[in-house]
Amino acid sequence: MTRTPDDVLAELLALRAADPPTHGGRVLSYVYDPGRADLDRVAEQAATAFLPVNGLDPTTFTSVAAIERGLVGRARKTFHGDGDVVGSVTSGGTESCLLAVKVARETWRAAAPGREHARAAIVLPTTAHPAFHKAAAYLDLDVVAVPVDVDSGRAVAARLLAALDVLGERAALVVVSAPSYPFGVVDPVAEVAAGASARGVACHVDACIGGWVLPWWGDLEPWDLAVPGVTSLSADLHKYGYAPKGASVVLHRGRERHRAQYFATTAWPGYPVVNPTVLGSRAAGAMAAAWAVGEVLGDEGYARLVGRTREATQRVLTTLRTVAGLRVVGEPTGPLVAIATDDAPGGAVDPFRLVDALRRRGWLAQCQPAMTQPDGTVLPRTAHLTLTAVSADVVDQLTADLVGAADEVRGVAPAQPDPSLVARVMTEGLPDELAGVMATLEALPADVVRPALVQLLQVVIDPGTSEGGNR
Repeated sequence: MTRTPDDVLAELLALRAADPPTHGGRVLSYVYDPGRADLDRVAEQAATAFLPVNGLDPTTFTSVAAIERGLVGRARKTFHGDGDVVGSVTSGGTESCLLAVKVARETWRAAAPGREHARAAIVLPTTAHPAFHKAAAYLDLDVVAVPVDVDSGRAVAARLLAALDVLGERAALVVVSAPSYPFGVVDPVAEVAAGASARGVACHVDACIGGWVLPWWGDLEPWDLAVPGVTSLSADLHKYGYAPKGASVVLHRGRERHRAQYFATTAWPGYPVVNPTVLGSRAAGAMAAAWAVGEVLGDEGYARLVGRTREATQRVLTTLRTVAGLRVVGEPTGPLVAIATDDAPGGAVDPFRLVDALRRRGWLAQCQPAMTQPDGTVLPRTAHLTLTAVSADVVDQLTADLVGAADEVRGVAPAQPDPSLVARVMTEGLPDELAGVMATLEALPADVVRPALVQLLQVVIDPGTSEGGNR
């Protein structure tokens, strides 16, 4: 059966209409809105022009090579890399982080005889992005997760370096975040990088979310490639670079390290295969859009957008610090805010209840479950907000609704875990209010939660699942 283009597009638009709004600042996660229609237009036009282009072979499609050179060059300048810093454009932060881990593993193996098939390890704070756990699972490395300071949410340099010492020669990489996603705080990059360098260990700065914000945020301690000992850095163009999904960049200090990222083979009768990234065929549309947006903005444009983002963030932080029953975790550097319960005399505000109350007011924030760290300390459950440039346009309403939502649920007991929810969600979909679901996920053992989450995501794209289970 065939259908008309108009019919097909109408159905797609109807599906899209059921999604949360990606513009306007009411979705406080996942999307990054500059509040500039001109940037949306140039990104769309650039992506459309490059839809048929295959980034697999930049010697054939030389436009891809030119665009990638431009993006890597802009990133190198922005993150204070010298002429020895090179890198690649990837499909997103997960791929950038995975490639940084691959380079660390290959470099570690080449550094001493007998390591060709040995199992290396990476050290990271418990707040590091799960992309590094994923990379270790794919690439067969061990992960040593090191507790962060509970009050600040920040990695502790001495603990990370002590973990390197325990691992000894097995340590291939240490990871720090600028900032971490859960709490929005920048780890002690300089101290960790110096200690790692003294031990002959690579150091990666995960700036996937902060890379296109921190350079213009204000007077910060050095956190990027200006820091000696930092050997690689990742920064997503599709976050605060305001490019469409998916575009990121990974940089390496040294061309030899960059070469360790590549895969090359002639072990078949077809064309020689040389891939700088995990993907073979690469969509060039997002890459072209990222280049176009960066060229339109320049440093001045990014600085203006960051200024608006910082203004909104400061307004939100100022408001939250006056709300009884809530507290901001740590001292955020950048536009990510985590809100925990504070045992105030007027009654506590449960973060999961707060997220539901915000949803009733038209805002989508994230629930972050509590986490018990390897040393037994507990990181609190939080509500997570991601602010963007467009947040400045709606910050008056957002701060008012934060106060109103907190007032609504102050003193209301947290939802109790209900293991029966797991089965109901599988058949009925997620409920509109998530406090009970999140409390249940938080309470259940990891070996129960993980397969349940996999099954939930599997169900929603299963062609054999009824429409009612796909909410």
